[in-house]
Order: sequence, then C-alpha cells, then structure tokens
Amino acid sequence: MKKITGLDCIILVDDDKITNFINKKVIKRADIDVTIKVNYNGTEALNYLKEMDQGSSSEFPRPGIIFLDINMPGMSGWDFIDEYKKLPCMQKEKIIIAMLTTSVNPDDEHIANTTPEINIYLKKPLTVKKLEETIDTYFPV
Repeated sequence: MKKITGLDCIILVDDDKITNFINKKVIKRADIDVTIKVNYNGTEALNYLKEMDQGSSSEFPRPGIIFLDINMPGMSGWDFIDEYKKLPCMQKEKIIIAMLTTSVNPDDEHIANTTPEINIYLKKPLTVKKLEETIDTYFPV
C-alpha cells in the first residue's frame, strides 16, 4: 500500500449507499494507505470536521480529500459548502474538496469552478484514474 504524505483520510459525502460502496472499492483498488470515512449527508460531514479537533487522531483522522455529491436530501452539496465556509481556517486547512456528481447542469460546473472552496469538479463514477489524478495534482511527492 502506498502512503501519501498529507492524505491520511478520505471522506465520502453521498446519500447513496451503493455509490459509497463503489467509491470505497475504487479507493481500496488504488492501493492507498488511507482511512475512508463515509458520511451520508453534509450535516454528518460538517459534524465530523467539527469533532475532528476535539477527538483523537485515530478516531477522527484529518481528511485530505472530501468527495462531495451535489444532490442530497436535507443538506445539498451547495448547502455543505455554505456551512463549510463558516468553519475556522484550522478545520479546513489542507483539505481538498472534490465535487463528485452526476449533475448535467452546466451551472453546477460553473459555480463549482468559481467557488474557491471547491478544488476540482468530477463526474461520477469515481475511477482509480480520477482518484490518482486528483492525488497527483494535490499531493505531489
């Protein structure tokens, strides 16, 4: 397994259990030494980030990448970003947000590409190639 400096944890934020299952398999297939945390909505992911600095590093490892879906019930990916912006800088430090979506709305891509908190916009499904390209871009050796 490859250990990537600065990438101890990947958070999946998607309400679809099958998508999360597949994304976990893709990450494992990439043979990366990383903790995978699944959150089924934006509220869970925000709570994780808030609890991260209060809990142990083994229980709440700092995420390097958050793969964020747009269309989720309750708190959408956009709602998550609005709340994420309000977090203290320390909680957001060195976190890459990858919007991972099936959305075909060109406005979503435009908004994502012009929102500083979103580092990359990807179309589902997540593949080993997309994951490796994201890692190579944001976690260079």
